[in-house]
Amino acid sequence: MQQTIIGDSEINEPETEREEATDITKAERANSTSTIDNVADNVERARTLSRIAELLRSYEYKLQTTSIADRKEQLSCIDTLLHRYEDKLQAADNVSVATDSQTEAQPEQTPQKRLNAAARCCKRIGNSVRTMWAKRPKLSYVLYAVVFITVTAASVLFLQWSVYSEPVYSDDAEVDDVTRAINGVIGQLTRFVCQMWIEQKMTFLLNFLVLGLAYLALLFIINRFWITTAVFGTVMVVFSVANKFKVSLRNEPIIPADLSFISGGNTGEILSFIPSDGQDLVQMAINGLAIFIISCLILQLLDRRNGVISCRWRPSRFLTATNITAVLTRIVAAATSVILLVSFVWNLSVSHSWAQEWAQSLSDTPLLWDSLSDSRNNGPAMTFLRLAHAKTMDKPEDYSKEAMEELSERYSNTASEINATRTANLSDNTVIMVLSETFADPTRVPDVSFGIDPIPNVRNIKNNTTSGIMLSPGYGGGTANIEFQALTGMTLANFDSSLQVPYQQLLPHMEQVYSFNQIWNEAYGEDGSVAFHPYYKNLYLRDSNYKKFGFSHLYTLDSDPAIEHQDRIDNSPNVSDAAAYQNVLDSINSADHPQFIQLVTMQNHMPYNDYYAANEFKAADTSPLPDGERWQIENYAKGVSLTDQATADFLAQLDHIDEPITVIFYGDHLPSIYTTADSNEANSTILHETDYFIWSNAASASHNAKLAPENADYTSSNYFMASAAEHMNALVSPFLALLTITHEQVPAISRIIAQAGGIGDGTASSTCLDKQGNTVDMDSLSPEAKQILNDYRLVQYDLSAGKGYLWQTDFFDVEQSEHPPLTRRQVPEVQDTAVQTWEYWF
Repeated sequence: MQQTIIGDSEINEPETEREEATDITKAERANSTSTIDNVADNVERARTLSRIAELLRSYEYKLQTTSIADRKEQLSCIDTLLHRYEDKLQAADNVSVATDSQTEAQPEQTPQKRLNAAARCCKRIGNSVRTMWAKRPKLSYVLYAVVFITVTAASVLFLQWSVYSEPVYSDDAEVDDVTRAINGVIGQLTRFVCQMWIEQKMTFLLNFLVLGLAYLALLFIINRFWITTAVFGTVMVVFSVANKFKVSLRNEPIIPADLSFISGGNTGEILSFIPSDGQDLVQMAINGLAIFIISCLILQLLDRRNGVISCRWRPSRFLTATNITAVLTRIVAAATSVILLVSFVWNLSVSHSWAQEWAQSLSDTPLLWDSLSDSRNNGPAMTFLRLAHAKTMDKPEDYSKEAMEELSERYSNTASEINATRTANLSDNTVIMVLSETFADPTRVPDVSFGIDPIPNVRNIKNNTTSGIMLSPGYGGGTANIEFQALTGMTLANFDSSLQVPYQQLLPHMEQVYSFNQIWNEAYGEDGSVAFHPYYKNLYLRDSNYKKFGFSHLYTLDSDPAIEHQDRIDNSPNVSDAAAYQNVLDSINSADHPQFIQLVTMQNHMPYNDYYAANEFKAADTSPLPDGERWQIENYAKGVSLTDQATADFLAQLDHIDEPITVIFYGDHLPSIYTTADSNEANSTILHETDYFIWSNAASASHNAKLAPENADYTSSNYFMASAAEHMNALVSPFLALLTITHEQVPAISRIIAQAGGIGDGTASSTCLDKQGNTVDMDSLSPEAKQILNDYRLVQYDLSAGKGYLWQTDFFDVEQSEHPPLTRRQVPEVQDTAVQTWEYWF
């Protein structure tokens, strides 16, 4: 028995002292049992044991009633007696060993004696182990802190490693070793850390604090440091390796929606995504984790500290003041850390929340249009947490199952009224929805003028078919938001302002999504719709989102198979619109039934450099603007002019196809190059207005159709499919009926994003335009218009954040016409076509 076991440093830990004293007493009693037959003075032994027991009982009483000094004196007496008793036991052991030696020397030792000797030896070993176990050290809190910091920092770097990749140089590239090292993964990791001092960009610190908070919350819940470290480290390694594989395969990091693969029981499918050249990395990770976990378990066994916050839950030891204080401390610490972590994640995407402002103060700059770039710049942890929760929209007060069923029935009646005067079926026509990147008439912007028309063909098309101005939520960006509205019929104006990019923040979390291409899927199966985008599929998570929409395939530069036509013009880095259109033509010519085709072009995407060999708009520019601004506008005007010609050629080719085809063409937003106009707040609406038209080829019954100006001059992308149905005189679903009458009451509605780039919080209220294009205050709308907008919000809430009651109704079902109009190919080649048409109808 050593003095340090019951020393002054542990006087303030009464519970631990009692346990240690008990353990030592048990060990000494075991020693006494093993040698009791060899102790000569049984009376003295009994007296000593009785005295020790009496002192222990006295100490237990004084533990609760006396001061620390008295308890210290009592412990000193116990220690003295234990030393004295230990000496006597040691003497007895020596006698026992001598006896055993003499017994071993005798040639004839019975088996029973040998068995007794082995038993005594085992007891001595067990007693020694028990004594050593009771004396194992308590590892220092300083060591805990060092390990905590090291593991957290390593986790940040490991996560960051998962989104970096080594640059690829051509064989003839002359790149020095320093440049290679700087641009390599190690160089990128070094820069990620060192930018705190070089650029005052605290991204590493932000990720460290966020992961540290998660680590701390887990630690207070488990209350075992080494077990927590093993769990946290394992999660970080597994996540990082999986993230590395996803980035290499799909150019996007893991997002919260990917966890549905695990919850859905698709673990085997996830494992199948491991590339063949990734087996070595997997094996290395498994070996490293095995060593790490075993080391943590060994340290947990060697560490005598029962918990980071030592407390007891057994009833016999729970009801003491010290233990109750420890238990309450642990509960408060765990609850505080968990609440803080959940609050941070919950509010990170909420505009002007404490979490968002704190993250931005530590250099967080969200890049919501590209999750991979966001993770590389802000850290994979921030990207993951940013997409974990976004407030969709407030629950309407009158939302209920009964209300949605009544709404569905009401608009079913409205659809019947609309369909009474219509004869065509949407799915009998191929519908091509063309999102033309940054297409808008530049001469509509104040102070921009040219001696020649940049878009003469589109202007002529607009004069002869349904067309007008589209109110765009973005300026200089936000393509996916306009695209989302056009495909789903929803509007950003109904969402909470913190929901900035539905493709990133909403769709990944939705189990069921409605989009208009599903009308064709319902008629022709999974091949009813297809999409083309001559860029990369990971941008805005289009690849996964288009699968949710139900498109049979999204053809991109990196899809399998890739988009076929990828021609560029002169020095432009982007695929030309003419090549993009050719992919659509190939799809139409190869299909044996009508389709819904989605095309998102890339030709006119920023930047607007001097890509084209012959730019006639340099000489034709008459704008009174600064030279730098004029230069960008001139290059942009040349690109728009090329789109204008390619679009006219595309429609001319469609006119020669004996299938009914309708094209919905629109520009998504203006480019953010109009610095002078943007500096004037009066131009806010003009900088959010693009061109659109709905056109049908010669084989369509709706060829040369043109809706009245009051129904077409101004619109927003959420109304496109309803307007197309009206243009085609096609039957509608209750949902399209809602959009039709909403468009009549509120011709254009959008959440205007003032920031260049098209991604942001938007204005405090939605922007509405009347039939003349004037901005309208929503409070001044008629009661009928307000009621319809409230119905619109109910529908959007039910589909995006509610219970999905409308999926249990026929709200999306499109009634089919019994006598659709004949197409050009169906009309018999006889002179008296009127007679044949009469026979067809009757």
